[in-house]
Amino acid sequence: MTKIRDGDTVLFYLDSRRHWLLRVEAGKSFHLHRGILDFDKVIGQPYGSLIPTSLGAYVAVLPPLPRDRAIKMGRQTNIVYPKDAGLILLLVGIGPGSKVVEAGTGSGALTSILGYHVAPNGHVFSYEIREDFAKEAQKNLAKAGLTNLITIKQQDILAGIEETEVDAVVLDMAVPWDVVPLAYTALCGGGGFVSFSPTIEQTQRTVDALYESHFTEIMTRELIEREILVRPGKTRPATRMIGHTGYVTSARKIYPPKKNQT
Repeated sequence: MTKIRDGDTVLFYLDSRRHWLLRVEAGKSFHLHRGILDFDKVIGQPYGSLIPTSLGAYVAVLPPLPRDRAIKMGRQTNIVYPKDAGLILLLVGIGPGSKVVEAGTGSGALTSILGYHVAPNGHVFSYEIREDFAKEAQKNLAKAGLTNLITIKQQDILAGIEETEVDAVVLDMAVPWDVVPLAYTALCGGGGFVSFSPTIEQTQRTVDALYESHFTEIMTRELIEREILVRPGKTRPATRMIGHTGYVTSARKIYPPKKNQT
């Protein structure tokens, strides 16, 4: 049974609309509309406990998932939604031990999810051209405890990918089609390529570049997320939903046939 320690980052869950990711520190408290939550009463309690506020409301204390930390990072830049991040992981088979190159670090949201899934002995090399984004991402990843699994490279990936024999290349940037030839060189045989683009024009140019290079299993997908409100006698879809966020294009590297092959 894991207990909450002073300095831990905890997800405080009141309901589906009101939840907070906070660092617990002795002697401090959190003020919400349902009363004051004393952190001294939280420290030492097991995760999954219900902690009362000063007004008698109960807040669940939960260990944060990678998606919770990623959403918290989305301040300076738009982030890849969890629904798309999960698809990206599955499409290119990112898991423990994977060696991954990413471009477009941004706030580090997707980077953190990649880092979490390559643990304990994999690594993510993330390229970010903007110095301010790279520094902010480094701070976010340090808070998430992932710096040993991720290397932030403050440089333009279009100048070249330094890593070789990588398992996957993941792109979230404006001109992914220009990286396709570089990704091909960096990938191992059968390695996965995936690009997240908000517009169809970006997607079309990326797919054209993949066909021009030696990639197979080229496919583009879009995920639409809609919550279902399940209530006795009145279950229905939620009025609001997460519609278009972006197009996810994936492919895998193959080697061209040798000249003497028919």
